[in-house]
Order: sequence, then structure tokens, then C-alpha cells
Amino acid sequence: MSTDISVPGSPGGPERSATRDAPGVHGDHERTAPQGRRPRASLRHRIYHSFLLRRLLRSVFVIWVVATGVFLMVRLLPGNPVDVYINQQIALYGKSYEQAAAEAQNYFRFDPSTPIWRQYLDYLLGLLRGDMGTSIATPGVTVTEKIAQYLPWTLYSVGLALLISITVGLLLGMIMAYRRGGVIDHAVSIIGSGLHAIPNYLLAILIVVVGAVQLGVIDYTRMRGNVSPGVEPELSFRFLSDIGYHATLPMLTYILTTVGTWALIMKASTTQVLGEDYVTVARARGLKDARIQGNYVGRNALLPLIAQIATQAGFIVGGAIFVEQTFSYEGVGLLLFESINSRDYPTIQGVLLVVTITVVLANLAADLVNAALDPRIRLGEGGAA
Repeated sequence: MSTDISVPGSPGGPERSATRDAPGVHGDHERTAPQGRRPRASLRHRIYHSFLLRRLLRSVFVIWVVATGVFLMVRLLPGNPVDVYINQQIALYGKSYEQAAAEAQNYFRFDPSTPIWRQYLDYLLGLLRGDMGTSIATPGVTVTEKIAQYLPWTLYSVGLALLISITVGLLLGMIMAYRRGGVIDHAVSIIGSGLHAIPNYLLAILIVVVGAVQLGVIDYTRMRGNVSPGVEPELSFRFLSDIGYHATLPMLTYILTTVGTWALIMKASTTQVLGEDYVTVARARGLKDARIQGNYVGRNALLPLIAQIATQAGFIVGGAIFVEQTFSYEGVGLLLFESINSRDYPTIQGVLLVVTITVVLANLAADLVNAALDPRIRLGEGGAA
């Protein structure tokens, strides 16, 4: 026996029919058991499909892969840095193998006689504590201390340059989309594509050669370094303006090589959004252009742009080693360059790990912002990945 119940609001019409078993046909236990298990299954489903959880796990996995690669490079590969260091100490300074091996153990934070699995466990635990060894080039100074000294300058120059280039590129891209075929559209497309094709380290060299040497419009000597002599690091206009002055050339390099990319991406995305039905409906309703541009066009056109931020940040950080060396800007790029020249292997390992973590976190942040802007992606639900 069954009872038909009319439920309003069905997708196929105003009412839909559902069948409920009458009492006595099936036992109460059979009806309530699946309902009792449903919340637990739903929780497992939400955890499995959680957008945030999957992104976090992917980020942790990438960091672990890079950290493991560094571990294997130092300990297992032929001609690894530890063997090179020991041989150098014996050949150049006449030290015994035991003495050189003891110094290598101190620098690289592992004992070669320890089983490899124990070395790996100690290595990962050391990374979790922020212990990446001691610098060879500057004895007594840990790698963490050296990176903490150089990293803020790179984050400052790269972060501010990205903020400026994205803002300018966003505005130019929307202007190009609304005025397709105009002078601004053609000029930005040609110049932006040309600058994007030039690697940032090559553009840095061109700025020095053309701007400083040939034309003499850039005071390269005064702009080198991070801070002018005599300027104390404090929260003052003099200090902030001085570090901005010294970061001008690296930032100019990053901006010129990326602003065209943002403009072209924003133009293509805005052009596509302008052709969507909801924009046409909004115009037909008589909404103001400013509201359409902000609430309808701008928000949806930003999605492809955000997806590229982390990628471009990775390219900029990767090229920072040459850009910072060209301008003598004391960031992690210059630190890595100097560490390679001095064969400071612990510092090289630490810089590579920190750069990897920075890029991974940038990707994670871009994914989370993308999820916040895109209503199709729901944190904790089975949305788009």
C-alpha cells in the first residue's frame, strides 16, 4: 500500500508526485537505517571533494617532492656536494678525511654513517623546525638567517611590481576590449607582445646598456644595492622612499615584461564576457555601464587573469637571479648567484626550497581567490577543481 503526496515546486511543473510507503509494508528499521548512515556518507563525500583540501594536499605534495629531490641530490648522486666539499677541504687545506667529514656533517646536517632512512627522517624534521644547515661561505651563520636577510627584499620588489603591472594591465585590457581596433588596442598589443617575448634578465641588461651607458638617463651607480649609505632601516618617509628608489630598476624590468601579458589576457576575457547573455540582459534592463562593468564584466573577466598570477610569479622569481645580479639588488636571486659561485651548497638547497614554497603558496592563494570569485567553485563541495 502506498500514499501519493503532491509536492509543490517540482522542476517539471508546479507539483510533483512522490510515493511514501504506508506503515506496515516495510519495517521502521528498514526505512530509518539508510537515513542514519546518510550524514556519515555525506561527510566523507564532502571531505573527498573538498576544493581546499585537495589544493592543500597538492601543495604539500609538491613541496615534499622538491625537498626529497634536494635530499637525494646532496646524498646519493655521484659528485654530490658533500663529496665535493670533503675533497676540496682535503686538497686545498690539507685536512684529514675525518676532519673534513665532520665539518661536512655540521654544514649539511647529516652523518654519512647513519642509515639513509634515518637521514631522511632527520632531514624532514629539521626542515619542519626551519633548520636548513649552516652556510659554508659564512661560517657560523645558518642558512635560515641568510635567507631571512635576503628574502624580504625579493618579496618587496616582486610583489609591488606584480601589483602595479596587474593593475595597469587590467585597466588597459578593459579599455582595449571596449575600444577594439582603436589606437590604444593596436599600440598595447604590439608593444606588450614584443616586451613579453624578451626574457626579464635580457631586458635588465638592455636597461643598463641603453639607459645607463649609451643615453646616460639612468644613474646606475647610485641605484645599485638596496639602501643608500647612511639611511637607517626605520618606518620613515626617507627610508621607504630610498628603498623604493633602489628597487626601481628591478621593478621596472618585472613590470615591462608582464604588463602586456595582463592586458592581452584581460582584453580576451573581457571581450568574451561582453558577449554573454547575462550582459545583454543587464543592458536591456537599463543598468548603468559602470555597474555592468563592475558587477558583471569585471568580476568574471578577472578569473583567467588570477589563474595566471601564480605562473607569472614563478617566472619572475626564476628570473630574479639574473635581474638582481645585474642591478646588485640583494634579494634571494643574488644570494643564489653568490652561493653558486662560492659553492655554498646548504644555502643553494635552502634558497631552492624557499623559492619553491613561495611559488606553491602563490598558486594556492590564486586558487583560493579564484574559488571566491567563481560561484561554480565551492570550498568544501564538489565544485570544479
